[in-house]
Amino acid sequence: MTIDSHDLLNSILKSLDRIEHIKPTDLPNIELYMDQVTTFMDERLKNTTRNPGGDKILTKTMINNYAKNNLLPSPNKKKYSKEHMLLLIFIYYFKGVMSIGDIQTLLTPLTEKYFGDDKDFKLEDIYNEVFSMEKGEVDNLKKDVVRKFRVAEKTFQECPDSEKEFLQMFSFICQLCFDIYIKKLLVEKMIDSMNQLVLEPEKKPTKSKVKDNAKSKDAS
Repeated sequence: MTIDSHDLLNSILKSLDRIEHIKPTDLPNIELYMDQVTTFMDERLKNTTRNPGGDKILTKTMINNYAKNNLLPSPNKKKYSKEHMLLLIFIYYFKGVMSIGDIQTLLTPLTEKYFGDDKDFKLEDIYNEVFSMEKGEVDNLKKDVVRKFRVAEKTFQECPDSEKEFLQMFSFICQLCFDIYIKKLLVEKMIDSMNQLVLEPEKKPTKSKVKDNAKSKDAS
């Protein structure tokens, strides 16, 4: 690309370096009211938005809708726990690429099995495991962005210089969009198949089954 291509690429890569997730240790250890939740999320995630000064991360209406659509368990006496906050972070990242229905399919098994302080393996453990992959994925993404950028630089070589910059930028954007499109299709196909992988709690045998098993042993 003809104008400031080096600066543009460096700007993109630096923006990827600034990506960071909220660690569970960053979350308050006390339950929060709705206003405290939205304020915390706005402060910690505003740099992930297109317009950090104006875009809202979460609103009261959004959170209420998430609870209404069973994406989020109801608060305890209008207070939201650390686990509520972890789910809201997941929802924030998912909602850009998934429908509410798909997010519900993905999160419902987690909330049913791992939400609550009485669990041996908790939602926080899942969150930590997933986001531990972040650094490696950002590094891979940076390499892929550079590769696509270099490919785009080689396109439209026969065009006049006055048109080449725009067309090469268009080519670069098309590559990125196609990548998003394919990955979105993959995510949707995987979610469609997740009904066969629903996590279910271990079931104890009913009394009738216990009796049947005892009879079968006696018979043998």
